[in-house]
Amino acid sequence: MSTRLYVSNLPVSATEQMLTVRFGKIGSVVSVELEPVVHASRRGAFVEMTNSSDAYRAIAALNLSDFDGRLVSVYLALSAVRKTTS
Repeated sequence: MSTRLYVSNLPVSATEQMLTVRFGKIGSVVSVELEPVVHASRRGAFVEMTNSSDAYRAIAALNLSDFDGRLVSVYLALSAVRKTTS
């Protein structure tokens, strides 16, 4: 089962391809979804890894690392609660 990570404090110049390459060096990336730019200087992204072991390796390797001059945080994303109608 895939595991979703959240990456915060990315530079506005970050691209999905940049994240795919960086996380792909650690494990298999399923998808990358950049959040819209909200602040003039930073943004976040969701990175989905194939399995939890790749995700935990990515956290260990990339949390508090430099990404184009920004110190980024990488951690497990909180699952969104989805409401269903009966």
